[in-house]
Amino acid sequence: MADYGDHETGDDPLQRLRHSTAHLLAAAVTELYPNAKYAIGPPIENPPGFYYDFDFGKPISESDLTAIESRMRKLAQADIPFEHEVMPREQAIEEFRKRGQDYKLELIAGKVEGDGVSVYRTGDFLDLCRGPHVRSTKDLKAFKLLRVAGAYWRGDEKRPQLTRIYGTAWQTPRELDDYLKFLEEAERRDHKKLGKDLKLFAVDDRVGPGLPLWLPDGATIRRELERFIVDEELARGYQHVRTPDVARLDLFRQSGHAQLYAEYMYPTMKFEDGEELELRPVNCPHHIVVYQTELRSYRDLPLRIAEIGNNWRYERSGTLAGMNRVRSFALNDAHIFCTPGQLMDEVKGAIDLALYFSQVLGIDEFRYQLSTRDEVKDKWLGTEELWQEAQAALAEALESMGQQYKVGAGEAAFYGPKIDFQVYDAHRREFTNSTVQVDFQLPQRFDLEYVAEDGSRQRPVMVHRGAAGAMERLFSYLIERYAGAFPTWLHPTQVVVAPIADAHAEYAQQVAARLRSARVRVDVDGRSERLDRKIRDAKLKKVPYIAVVGGNEVASGHINVRDRSGNKVDMPLESFVNDIAAEIAERRR
Repeated sequence: MADYGDHETGDDPLQRLRHSTAHLLAAAVTELYPNAKYAIGPPIENPPGFYYDFDFGKPISESDLTAIESRMRKLAQADIPFEHEVMPREQAIEEFRKRGQDYKLELIAGKVEGDGVSVYRTGDFLDLCRGPHVRSTKDLKAFKLLRVAGAYWRGDEKRPQLTRIYGTAWQTPRELDDYLKFLEEAERRDHKKLGKDLKLFAVDDRVGPGLPLWLPDGATIRRELERFIVDEELARGYQHVRTPDVARLDLFRQSGHAQLYAEYMYPTMKFEDGEELELRPVNCPHHIVVYQTELRSYRDLPLRIAEIGNNWRYERSGTLAGMNRVRSFALNDAHIFCTPGQLMDEVKGAIDLALYFSQVLGIDEFRYQLSTRDEVKDKWLGTEELWQEAQAALAEALESMGQQYKVGAGEAAFYGPKIDFQVYDAHRREFTNSTVQVDFQLPQRFDLEYVAEDGSRQRPVMVHRGAAGAMERLFSYLIERYAGAFPTWLHPTQVVVAPIADAHAEYAQQVAARLRSARVRVDVDGRSERLDRKIRDAKLKKVPYIAVVGGNEVASGHINVRDRSGNKVDMPLESFVNDIAAEIAERRR
């Protein structure tokens, strides 16, 4: 039968259980809210559980979930069977019309072929569904409603906005308890919460959604990341440039973005003299123009042009998520122009650089995805032969480095396939952090050339790569990875000096001055507060080291050092300066 808008659960018992729990949720909602209209309710893998979309007429809040969940438990205990039936089409239409379920009628009209319509009954509740389901509501013993969100009907912003209720369901209460504990830890690490608590970034409606403000401490971490990234790229033969955030629209027409990427681009700025300017969604056309500022020789290649460049993409409001998905971001971007014979080494070099960044930063769990072209021809540029060549090059590079990967069909950029480094946030949601892409198309569209050894003009190949990804997304990952307790080299405040009393304030300032001379970031807590309060506040900020100074330290020239784990040691100031300077220089984790 046709897809009715929910997912087939097949033989997976857990997915079947979750799908059945989604029906139980809808049955409870229709009892408590008789005028509610229900849309679709599939099981989902990430987060593990289910959701159901409803039109309540007016939105409900998360405080209403307690009553809904209570009704679900009452229905579960009633041992109501899940009964399958194939109705004649007209009968199904009449059944859902009597119930006022317009969304189900739309699904029947657009999704169901033939005369037989598959439905499931759960007591008085009737749903358009192919199943299968568990035998009875009594089989649903471990479930929990989690949150409420908004969702457009059929994912279309022009259609009604529905209320989506998320829940989770497991086979045993112990599995449910384990998952709820995992959620507690994920919430503790959530970068949006920690970003606010630690004053790292802010989002303000007056600026706009998806346009985060880097606060002083967050900006400090970003500067450290950028220094690390740029220095390493310079050491590996990259040349860094700075290019504008805007360009004439014609540049993006030539690249193909204006035609094939328009849904993510901001509206064009049009002026009285006919000029059209566009906020750039990508950096590659600008870097191509840099390449074309002079005639290149084979001796110049590979030419690695890099930039931490600002990009602007009009992501839909429902997809925005803290720093992970934004509308303005700074991408650690580079474009390598090379000969065909250099391509394999350059792809491997880009992968190796991404692996090095991951190792230093602590990105220790990820997978590779080889994203290939969409089968729909108008979604990509060039010939199938060149695409196959580019995809083969990426696959060969991964395989020669002993790396396993999965294929992501249809996930490529419109100009070429790519390797995606897929990482996970605290909630185990997957996202792309780094990419390596092979591109034969843009060199053709921009008629790029280099003078070969025999004097002929040849076409270079482009490798697009973002070894560390976007600063915003990388930052969101690192906040959650370390739960705000960043390694010392990254932390905005590396040491807090805490004088025990006002009499020790002068020595505290001397300690801070010596540390600053070694390029250590230091704060002096000179408040008239008890020492315990100063230590507690520094720990709340997750500062790596607290240097306590009192009468003994003043007399000896020592400091009493406490780290985040609670270890304490009395040591000479110079010893500590040398130790922490080495820790920072080596970027220890």
